[in-house]
Amino acid sequence: METITERESHYKNLEQLSVLEILESINKEDQTVPLAVKKALPQIEQLATVTASKMRDGGRLFYIGAGTSGRLGVVDASECPPTFGVPFDMVVGIIAGGDGAIRKAVEFAEDDTEQAWKDLAEFHITDKDVVVGIAASGTTPYVIGGLKMAHKNNIVTGCVVCNSGSPVAAEAQYPVEVVTGPEFLTGSTRMKAGTAQKLVLNMLSTSVMIQLGRVKGNKMVDMQLSNNKLVNRGARMVMEETGLNEDEAAALLKQYGSVRNAVDNYKKTN
Repeated sequence: METITERESHYKNLEQLSVLEILESINKEDQTVPLAVKKALPQIEQLATVTASKMRDGGRLFYIGAGTSGRLGVVDASECPPTFGVPFDMVVGIIAGGDGAIRKAVEFAEDDTEQAWKDLAEFHITDKDVVVGIAASGTTPYVIGGLKMAHKNNIVTGCVVCNSGSPVAAEAQYPVEVVTGPEFLTGSTRMKAGTAQKLVLNMLSTSVMIQLGRVKGNKMVDMQLSNNKLVNRGARMVMEETGLNEDEAAALLKQYGSVRNAVDNYKKTN
């Protein structure tokens, strides 16, 4: 396979550019990313559909990755409970090297082909679940090994990669290949590739949660009310759905703990 993510940057002598030239050039490259993601929408649709089906039957979604890719998986997984009100272990992000690798790189952690399956086994993974490998290059041994073992155990597998025809994609039943091309800084896949992966993960988790009924209209009716901003947002949602004033809506929200419960109970009694 050709690792397009490792190709030479289109830009030379970066240290000789002005700050504005650097920023304009990065921005120019970044604008190509959504177009690359658009080409992969049919692949994302397939992965999102099968993931929602498995989760509807009680399954979970696991992300596995190393470095930037692993961190992006952890971020997406950790944002699902507060956004959609799902249990914290319904979407799980696993990074090579363990949680400590979120802040500090763990040397050679991504090169272990057996560790990902060991990490997944700690969660008692079954064939009800889905495993999505995230790897910009599509060559990460940690991810390849994890997907291979998941497939061997009849677990649905997907991936998000930024090269075509990669070993990671070959191990995934539902590969998503977003070819973003050379990075502004040669080989720095935290840039365009990372942006592409973040966009895909946003699409995947959001579309899955909508399919699971965790959104009403366009509102996060099951979000966790974990700070004043979210409480105020929730109260406004209740006001819109019930016609109550701000104080009444806030009291109802406090009583029932979520927008969905507050609105449903109001409508039952009115």
